[in-house]
Formats: sequence, structure tokens, C-alpha cells
Amino acid sequence: MSAPAPEHSPLPDTHGARAAVTGIGVVAPGGVGTETWWSAMLRAQRAIAPVTRFDATGYPAGLAGEVTGFDDAQHVPDKLLPQTDRVTRLALAAAAEALATAGLDPAALPDYTVGVVTAGGAGGFEFGQRELQALWSKGSRHVGAYQSFAWFYAANSGQISIRHGLRGPSGVVVSEQAGGLDAVAQARRQLRKGGHAVLTGGFDATVCPWGFTAHLAAGGMTTSRDPHHAYLPFSADACGHVVGEGGALLVMEDGNAAQARGARILATVEGCAATFDPAPGHGAPRLVDAVRLALADAGLAPADVDVVFADAAGTRDADRAEAAALTELFGPYAIPVTAPKTLTGRLGAGGSALDLAAALLALRDQVIPPTAPTGPLADDCPVDLVTGTARPAALRHALVLARGRGGFNTAVVVRGTPRSP
Repeated sequence: MSAPAPEHSPLPDTHGARAAVTGIGVVAPGGVGTETWWSAMLRAQRAIAPVTRFDATGYPAGLAGEVTGFDDAQHVPDKLLPQTDRVTRLALAAAAEALATAGLDPAALPDYTVGVVTAGGAGGFEFGQRELQALWSKGSRHVGAYQSFAWFYAANSGQISIRHGLRGPSGVVVSEQAGGLDAVAQARRQLRKGGHAVLTGGFDATVCPWGFTAHLAAGGMTTSRDPHHAYLPFSADACGHVVGEGGALLVMEDGNAAQARGARILATVEGCAATFDPAPGHGAPRLVDAVRLALADAGLAPADVDVVFADAAGTRDADRAEAAALTELFGPYAIPVTAPKTLTGRLGAGGSALDLAAALLALRDQVIPPTAPTGPLADDCPVDLVTGTARPAALRHALVLARGRGGFNTAVVVRGTPRSP
């Protein structure tokens, strides 16, 4: 369904500084590489399956969205293998693809003008687990020096910065599932301050015993062992979510600078906003406020939105709350809603970044990727959920939503750029 993009796409007139997306890198369940993964999503190819990265027999949950076919040595230099967690290796591969598809050479730009802002909700969990096992089973002399940083949330930003010479303003965002979108908002702020480009997005990889233990303790994971009936957002049979690994990174550039160098512009980030829910019992969830603020930031009304990429938590209370927000904004069954993460699992900080990548590709190809079949929708979730097969549609603006554990709400509005004749 995809078609080659033009070498140059004109930017729409927008207010304020414009943030143009010129490159995408994806490593996720369903595919290593953006187009491989996107093709799998359009085919509704389910990447949720029984865990293979460790023996999950004794765990209440036994399904995950795993990245398969990823050869670490093919994507990461040998010297980095001993000092990086799986999540950093996945992120390094996505960073290289994003820069390549953007046609951006950081060395050709002035020093300190290209940065990297990533999100991670867990850091190097698997690396940390191995080192803790060595500590308690063998002693402190068997803990490597790389443990001092490989586990850290900022390891992805740091390793990407070093490998590609990105010495501009950089950072890391920790807001669980909302993190991928929050990183994009932070990157846009850096561009407005005068930066040329920022590599941004999110990655997590917690399909390991320690990771599963943490997810189970936090709640919300499904205990179903049937991949086809495990993660069913907005369904009357919703019973929790499935954890996945991976994510996406984007190259965002100052719009005028990108246009001046003849870059292929996939879309522009028009509006970003974040809110925080009050403590339970002290007020209503504020997802709807995040959307209204993002639309105001973009100078748009709800009627201007053509598709919503939902957070799709997969639990009855959370789904009901999201559906209520969408109904308040758009009306019941009034706008196409999709959740391609039902094919991959929820990827932590990588999940919302991957949804944003899907939204950009949907705008490019004028098609809405499907949600995995969910069964009958709950009566209290009156949404037009695109399920089963991709839906061709005329798309100009997409709204991407994310909610992080603990009360984070984030909304991002993106606008496609017209194709050249």
C-alpha cells in the first residue's frame, strides 16, 4: 500500500517554529526496519506469542511481543556489545536507520546543533539482572564496570550521542508509556531554541525475569496464554495487556533548515501537550485536557483530526476512561480509532514512539493500520475501532495518545505533507 515519497515535500504554513520529521528508525515486534514492520502492521500480522527469551513457565503471564531476527553483531560494533543492554542495542539500530532515511550527516552541521532526546521507562533491565545475579551468586568481583551505566535510563541517549557525534542539547525522559511522546515534545522545544536537528523517540526492553516480575507487581498484565484473546482494548472481554520490547526513533529538524537542504519531509509535529491525573478520588482523569491543549497548540479543532491512535490500555476501567474522553471530544463512533500496538504488545516508552511512527506512515500512505480483532466492543466504549484489515482514508491530521502509569497523559498532533505531483 505504500508508495515512494517525493524527494522534497513543501511544508504547510504553520504558526511558530516548525518541527519536520525527516527520518524514521524502527526495531519492534513484527519487523527490524521501518518498512518491514509497517508492512506487517498493514497485514495485521500478530507478533504476540509465548515468551522465548526466558522460561516463563512458572510466571502468571506467558506472552510477549518479542523482537525476532535481530542480529546484535550486525547492528552494534563489537566493542559495544559487552557494555550495552539489549534495549540500547535495539535503539542504536533504530538510530542508524533514522539518520540514514533522513539523509542527515550530523558532521556536516555546526557543532552542538544536533542532539538526542530519548525516553525509557526501565533502562537496561536485563543487563542489571545479570549483574545482580553475579553479585549474589559469585560476589562483587564478578560485577563488571559497565554496570555503572548500562542499566541507566540515559544509556540510550548517551551511546547514540557518542556513536554519531550528536553533541547538541540532549536528555532522557521517564514517563512510562507516555515517554515516547514526551521525548518528541522535548525535542521540539530544543528546535525552537535554535537547534538544527534532534534524534528522538523511545525504547524499552523488559522481556526478562526481572522485567516480568516488575510488570506483574504493577498490575495490568493479562494472564491469558492465548495470543488471540490476550490483549483486547475497548472490548467487553478486555483482561489486561501484553508486554513488548522495542520502539522507534525519529529525526526531527527545524522545518526551514530541512526544506533548505532538500530533505524529504514526512510530516510536521503541530501540537504537543501533557497533563497529569489527580490522585485517585481527587478528580477526573485529564486525558481530554491533554488533547484540547495539543489541538490548541496546533491551532486546530477536533473536527480537523482524521484518525486517533489510541493508548488502548486493555483494562476495563482505563479503556472506559479513554473512550469517554474520545466521545467527549469527537462524539460516539465519530472518528476512526486504531491501536496497532495490539499486534506488538505495549512497549513501555517505545510504545507511544512506535504509535507516532505508525501515524506518520499512515499519513504518508493514506491508510489506517488495523487493531487486532478484539471481539465485541463494550457498550461503554463507543469508538469506531478499525479492526482486522487496514482502512484506506483521506488523512491530513493524526492524533496520537499515550498514558503512563502513575497519571501521565500526553497527546501529539501531526500533519502530513502533500505529495509532489
